[in-house]
Amino acid sequence: MSIPALTIPLREMILKYPYLEDFFISLGLKDYHVDLSCAEYVDQLSDGQIEDLGMDREQLISNYTEYFQKMAEIALRTTERVRSITIIGGRDKTGQAENLSFTMKTGDIICVVGPTGSGKSRLLADIECLAQRDTPTGRQILINDSVPNEDKRFTVEHKLIAQLSQNMNFIMDLTVQEFITMHAESRMIENVEETVQSVIVCANELAGEKFSLDTPVTSLSGGQSRALMIADTALLSSSPIVLIDEIENAGVDREKSLELLVKEEKIVLMSTHDPILALMGHKRMVIKNGGISQIVETCAQERSNLMLLQQFDGTMIRLRNMIRSGEKIDFDIKNLFGL
Repeated sequence: MSIPALTIPLREMILKYPYLEDFFISLGLKDYHVDLSCAEYVDQLSDGQIEDLGMDREQLISNYTEYFQKMAEIALRTTERVRSITIIGGRDKTGQAENLSFTMKTGDIICVVGPTGSGKSRLLADIECLAQRDTPTGRQILINDSVPNEDKRFTVEHKLIAQLSQNMNFIMDLTVQEFITMHAESRMIENVEETVQSVIVCANELAGEKFSLDTPVTSLSGGQSRALMIADTALLSSSPIVLIDEIENAGVDREKSLELLVKEEKIVLMSTHDPILALMGHKRMVIKNGGISQIVETCAQERSNLMLLQQFDGTMIRLRNMIRSGEKIDFDIKNLFGL
């Protein structure tokens, strides 16, 4: 922190760096004078106030400086941009080499396909831990064509990857608004209220059944929880890489979810058995016997087939909603499918 920051009025400092207000609140100094600089405010504190803090004036200034520097470093790391992630092949379960190097860039949707137990989860785990030939597969992961620093691999603070698993269960006794607000504040978002509203609106567009800001997170259904976390990941998470495990079982609008993540410039890797989702991806990695056997690029005919499959899927959703609402399907449905 530079010396001028100690002489700038706190009003200006907190306006530019909102997290500084938390420093004073944490010390119980709620009535600080915003027209004073930090140095001036500390100087005018009484000896009794300083004694109650358990530190002298010099220590208080030092702690203020250290706190500012730490938060500024976090903010700087948050803005670091990941443009690409590269998988350098290792070996399958038999030891056979994968012999490939595959790069994914911002906005890519890559599907991971293969039979149950083929090694899809292991691939996602390698990416999540930014493996450096130190996992059973021997794969190496590069970020922006370079080996990532150790701190990016092993600390939550530098986490580059957000993983959305099949089961999203909350245990905190918070409302949706409190949960999203807490995350927004931890990310030092300036317009917290506006951001929280954006997340809930987005989540409700993805969920099958809408919920409100006052809804306890523990009462959300599986689909609602997944929708909330997808919206949160897209709009609030600094992690540029999103790993999704079988989103078809999530009870959310799959197409809108992917569109949202791509719009927010995420790299999306998606493990799926769903042919519609598989064809939504730009490419798909085929996993066999623990290894990446091939990379398949989605072709024009597959795009055409995708449109037809989506029409069938829309009809199935319509029929499903009819069942849920108590309606009878007492008519010939062949015409719905163009049969």
